[in-house]
Amino acid sequence: MLSVVERFVSINGEGAHAGELAAFIRFRGCNLGCSYCDTKWANRSEAHAMEYTPERLANWVADKHVANVTLTGGEPLLQDELNELVELLLAQGNRVEIETNGSMQLDSLAKAERRPVFTMDYKLPGSGMEAAMRRDNFRLLGKHDTVKFVAGSLTDLERAREIIERYQLESRCHVYLSPVYGKINPADMVRFMIDNDMIKTRLQLQLHKFIWSPEKRGV
Repeated sequence: MLSVVERFVSINGEGAHAGELAAFIRFRGCNLGCSYCDTKWANRSEAHAMEYTPERLANWVADKHVANVTLTGGEPLLQDELNELVELLLAQGNRVEIETNGSMQLDSLAKAERRPVFTMDYKLPGSGMEAAMRRDNFRLLGKHDTVKFVAGSLTDLERAREIIERYQLESRCHVYLSPVYGKINPADMVRFMIDNDMIKTRLQLQLHKFIWSPEKRGV
């Protein structure tokens, strides 16, 4: 069974398919505790959740008539039956994106003949969670995948640039810089990108936080 705290259809607020409709499934539980986390309510073990079989969730997605599916959390890779759900969704023709926090091993899904797309965080110093990052996952990423750096300070940006260059991420996958909401001026991030010739890195703002209240759920 899979522990789901919410499921809904909305637009992708970030990533390569930002602005497109997607079916979102948010799972309960996370193994990290980032300083800026905006889904702490879903991470708690006592958070209200419904238990679903992979088949029931796949059927729910099919009924929504959307191509994109975003599996998020929390940390979706903590769910024991996630691989089975991914297989069912891919078999019915969905594009499946897994938003993962960078601390979980991706091998089993990344090496599958038919695989999902990963949006993998790299937690920067301001998150307090950088020590948990699995940099060996970078080797598993390809042109449809994304590494996302959420920055709240110049120190965070400098570290992001260092990691991007060391692992040559711009030539491997999509690379996004995203601001910690309310902590850093996006214009300053653009200036940093210009000053450091980050020509293949993209700045992304979370669309859903501009369309709706940043605290609103189910969007």
